[in-house]
Amino acid sequence: MASKVMVVTDSTCNLLESQIGDLPIAVVPLHIIFNTFDIYLDGVNMTPQQFYQRLKEGKPTVSTSQPTPAALAQRYGQILDDGYDILSIHISSKLSGTVNSAEQAKAALQRGRIEIVDSLLTSIPLGYVVLEIAKAAAAGASLEECLKIAEETRKKCNVFFIVDSLDFLHRGGRIGGASAFFGTALNIKPVLELNNGIIDAVGRVRTLNKAMDYLVEILGKKIGSNYTKLHLSALHAESLENAKALLKIASEKFTVCGDSFINDVTPVLGTHVGPGTIGLAYYLES
Repeated sequence: MASKVMVVTDSTCNLLESQIGDLPIAVVPLHIIFNTFDIYLDGVNMTPQQFYQRLKEGKPTVSTSQPTPAALAQRYGQILDDGYDILSIHISSKLSGTVNSAEQAKAALQRGRIEIVDSLLTSIPLGYVVLEIAKAAAAGASLEECLKIAEETRKKCNVFFIVDSLDFLHRGGRIGGASAFFGTALNIKPVLELNNGIIDAVGRVRTLNKAMDYLVEILGKKIGSNYTKLHLSALHAESLENAKALLKIASEKFTVCGDSFINDVTPVLGTHVGPGTIGLAYYLES
């Protein structure tokens, strides 16, 4: 009898609890570090609301770190003991060391069947991939079948986003191709995307409203028409109303399949994109 498959991912996947439900998904938190020694678990004992409130108090220094190999090995061991194979899929290795920690955890355990996947994504696009794998796993798909779904689905998901300031990306060393815009006028709104696992610049627009229109226009060019279904969702960092407005513009332009949702970016991602960030994530189902 084939083993069951558990999908292990990390807290940057931005999935709602209602989406995870009873699916075979285990979420491992990344860490938020205030002032060097004050450490929190992303989404466990630090919510987005608590995080942004803390940012406003005394301008603390903030950094992030991946789960330790030991923490991942412990989680893998528990899951293997429960009779599962593991597909562990995580935030882009070009943005975080989480994939490296997962590889070290697998090597340390030296037992069971564990596949590690670098999604080259993060946030809701990673969440979309996790959901597709988990749905297949729940329906009885093998580890090999789940791995194939992971590789195929991750190529059909992405995110475009607008940051209020490039300071946070620059400070955290994740600025990537957006560095070309760093230091430009305060009223410029950079439009960015994930490109092969790194943050890249798409364009810059003078106002938020124009930036939202521009983002939707660029999204349309990116997705084209060669798909059967379009799943679209919005993300934000303490900017819910703007995220709603962005999703509304996109929903009026495109025929969207299923329930769109809006979610806060996690504190770990918020550390790097900063308050005021909004974005659109998509999954093209063929």
